[in-house]
Amino acid sequence: MAIFLEHRSLKFHSSTFQTDVDLSKVIYAFLIIIVIERIVAFQKACRAINHLPGIRSPFSPLGAFGAILGTRWWQTGSDMVWLRKKDLYQTNETISTVSWLYGSPMIYTTNMDVMKQFTSTSGLFVKSYEATLGSTLYGPNVFSTDGTEWRKHRRVMGPAFSNSLYQMVWDESLKTYQDMVSAEGWSDKKTVDVPVTQVATFKFALIVLGLCAFGFDFNWTEPAATTEGEMTVQEAMRTVIDNYLYLIFTPPWMKRLMPSFKRLQKAYDQLGQFMKNQVQVRREEIRGYASGEYTRKDVFSMLVQANECEAGKNKLEDSDLIGNVFVMLFAGHETTANTLATTLAFLSLHQDAQDEVVQQIIEVVGYDRNPAFEDYNKLNKVLAAFYEALRFFPAGYLMLRVMGEDAVIPIPNPRGQEGTQPCPIPKGTWVVVDMVGVHRNPRYFEEPEKYKPSRWHGLPNDSEQFTAFSVGSRACIGRKFATTEAVCFLTMFLRDWKVEPLLRAGETVEGWKTRVLDAKIGFTLGIKDVPVRLIRRERPSRM
Repeated sequence: MAIFLEHRSLKFHSSTFQTDVDLSKVIYAFLIIIVIERIVAFQKACRAINHLPGIRSPFSPLGAFGAILGTRWWQTGSDMVWLRKKDLYQTNETISTVSWLYGSPMIYTTNMDVMKQFTSTSGLFVKSYEATLGSTLYGPNVFSTDGTEWRKHRRVMGPAFSNSLYQMVWDESLKTYQDMVSAEGWSDKKTVDVPVTQVATFKFALIVLGLCAFGFDFNWTEPAATTEGEMTVQEAMRTVIDNYLYLIFTPPWMKRLMPSFKRLQKAYDQLGQFMKNQVQVRREEIRGYASGEYTRKDVFSMLVQANECEAGKNKLEDSDLIGNVFVMLFAGHETTANTLATTLAFLSLHQDAQDEVVQQIIEVVGYDRNPAFEDYNKLNKVLAAFYEALRFFPAGYLMLRVMGEDAVIPIPNPRGQEGTQPCPIPKGTWVVVDMVGVHRNPRYFEEPEKYKPSRWHGLPNDSEQFTAFSVGSRACIGRKFATTEAVCFLTMFLRDWKVEPLLRAGETVEGWKTRVLDAKIGFTLGIKDVPVRLIRRERPSRM
């Protein structure tokens, strides 16, 4: 009996062992199939982009894994254009990224000729849904649309951006700067330490946009409240803009489980309702205006007025009007605020450039009067300092498109070689213009790693040689809004204050430079916190 049981036991264990061996074989076979499939897919992806040299990594830099993991020695993320800016394009200005584990092939370029093809309205390159998610929180807009729909948005947006708006931007920028100095208690101080310059520049830019884009009754100390009165408009805007990624990507079930999400949802809802109410208010004002010229000149009012003049298929929905004004707030205030802080950071390090700018301010404006909008074109060195800072830290650091059809794109040969080479690109391939790389490309910029505002001297203010606002018909419609605001602010600021780096205990200027001149990367590219010391400029005494 014992022998029989021992025999049965041995037979049972043998069967179990055999099952384990079979399962292992299945797993190994499955893994081999996956590896073979990945090898075949990788080779197919390389052929699709004509074996264009570049980066080969496990995941796509702009996919979910690339965003989460970031750039490491074994993987490239969306931040690679900043972290690897010095070596990414040493050999070629146009490269490919092919993922051998997960993700579609992509093409990155820093060549302006390719960029100009990219920004044309031919329909060859189209905007994808993924590339415009952050801009469509409240509705379609001039940034997110393409083709006929874009032309409809641009037709209504165009009349709002006129000299009367830029005059308003100048006047409100001047007033807001003066409010800031008074409210912050700087008026009677000889020296002011500003630990984070962006605190002031973000508030400044948001107030000016609120005044000029919406016509809100904003000021430095008393922000306007929403209709419901639970949250200020500034507070709601700031909350939505700072947390847009959570609004876009958080699943509905998770939103319900997160107590902290309630405040964000409230800000989103209240701002949306407020903007809807404002459309109706302005529409009733315009329709009830008996005669003469409509007096409101803010962008929102001018949009509603322009839209009321349209008919049929050219007329925008209310959500389109709101979407256009919100995208201006969403992108515009961050661009201006970050670049103002960046400009002050660079000028604090380059006192010779700062002195040259101040000299022009004194020559044009003098010490006693406020600068006027008519001075804008004469203050080209102020604008040049702003442009050069934006060259180093372009807010729109990636321009994304998808191939709308199979095509062969001429790719310029590496620097120093004449001619182009054809690059077949299949429909559906992502093409990315790396604006960080474009603005550091030695083909276009002598000594690209040096801060040299003089490279922009003598350039017309709206020249397409400056590409940070894009080029062609799809160039940023808010460019002059931003530059008008920036020139006015910097003219007042630099006439009043000498700007120096605010150093930590024992820190050198080089240490400050390393710490501060680094990027914050989100939907836009900004600069790390900028600490500066302001020293009031002595004005010459009158005889």
